[in-house]
Amino acid sequence: MPGLIRSLWYEPRPPDPPSRVWRDWALVGVLAPLAVLEGVLRPDLPMRPFAVAVAVGLLPTLLWRRTRPLDMLVICFAVTSLVPILVAGATLDAYTLAYVLILPYALVRWGSGREIVTGLAIMLAGACLSVLADHAAPADAVGPFAVMLAITSLGGALRYRAGARMRELDQVRLLMREQLARDLHDTVAHHVSAMAIRAQAGLATAASRPDAAAEALRVIEAEAARALDEMRAIVRVLRRDQPAELTPGRRIADIELLAGRGGSHRPAVEVEISGDLDGLPPSVESAVYRIAQESVTNALRHARHATRVEVRVAADDAAVRLCVRDDGDGGSARTAEPPGYGIIGMVERANLLGGTCAAGPDRDRGWTVTAVLPRAGAAT
Repeated sequence: MPGLIRSLWYEPRPPDPPSRVWRDWALVGVLAPLAVLEGVLRPDLPMRPFAVAVAVGLLPTLLWRRTRPLDMLVICFAVTSLVPILVAGATLDAYTLAYVLILPYALVRWGSGREIVTGLAIMLAGACLSVLADHAAPADAVGPFAVMLAITSLGGALRYRAGARMRELDQVRLLMREQLARDLHDTVAHHVSAMAIRAQAGLATAASRPDAAAEALRVIEAEAARALDEMRAIVRVLRRDQPAELTPGRRIADIELLAGRGGSHRPAVEVEISGDLDGLPPSVESAVYRIAQESVTNALRHARHATRVEVRVAADDAAVRLCVRDDGDGGSARTAEPPGYGIIGMVERANLLGGTCAAGPDRDRGWTVTAVLPRAGAAT
């Protein structure tokens, strides 16, 4: 138990809590007139003017509940528990004040360990004072503590869920570091080896064939430029929060392997590749293949009642364009789902190479993924 308390005490705040969103302002805008309306319609409300003023005056605490959860909870405790008990010897009984239950949830969800421990102690003290001030029976006294336990448990569960997702992302990043080590060997080492071989050939023929030596220098220059491009791409991946895989080895021509006939439980996959694909950097070819592969996998997995998946690749002098479209149902449902790692990886992969990638439902039915990558890769 001491170890558990110690670990909770040193628990940091979750990273990047949202400060305020439009739903917070909407909540305040709805609760303010409700508090006034309760004061008008409830003549039996104890300390009616004071209760309405408190219900309206504490609404701004909802706007800072994520960035300053403990401060907002202390303000709420002092105004709703201490002041009424010291002044009138009773607690406030406004129904609208139930919104203050959002503050304990926000404390457990967004506060640090020290703030949570301190806030729970304050909440426990406030609940005890309310029970004593109202002279509640033992059976009635269970209610406030049960509500407090339920609210804090909900905040803790959602906090753990968000932390688990962050740990999964960290695991993905660690796996990507291993992949990047293989990239260094498969791409950069390949270019360096080619430069070494050309340099040896140039040295061997420099005396008898000066033109061959000059040609070797031009090849070395081109290989060095490609190696630098690959290294810059890898460094960009290392410096990003959620790197995308840039695995070499796969080419655009390999997309044809994704084609297949349809069946009773599987739509047909049609692949069409056009344009000049010669001279594309390995990172661009790999990225186009991986985006197409992930898009087809998502279509086969999520597109209900789909009969066809179209994969179109077109290359011109400036860019390589990819379009993957299916004719299945459930486009709006797929939009409502939280984005998975596949879509994050596709967008990240395109951004790292200076391109764009977008995924979303079509106007009528189906789902479309489009990606545009510069032919030369990311700008240096």
